Amino acid sequence: MQSLLYVIAIMGCGEGDAPCREVQVAPPRYASEAACTAATGSVLMRYTDLSYPSVVAQCRPANGGAVQLRGRDVMLPAAPLRARPRFAAAGRF
Repeated sequence: MQSLLYVIAIMGCGEGDAPCREVQVAPPRYASEAACTAATGSVLMRYTDLSYPSVVAQCRPANGGAVQLRGRDVMLPAAPLRARPRFAAAGRF
């Protein structure tokens, strides 16, 4: 029985219906999909210099082909919460 390994595919995505492009397969290989998924955040942080509107990491089987993904399918992170604005108290400078 052959063991299944997983890799993290780094994908550059445009906007709308434009297909994402697999830019690189990041080392190492992972023994389980759960281990691969847990590592995607830290691996993705190494790819901040790519010239795409969105860069995503996606786990896939090492012997599988590239996954078809479009820019509109990528979930973007929610906007960070902003601190409430602070105003000076009336009459105090």
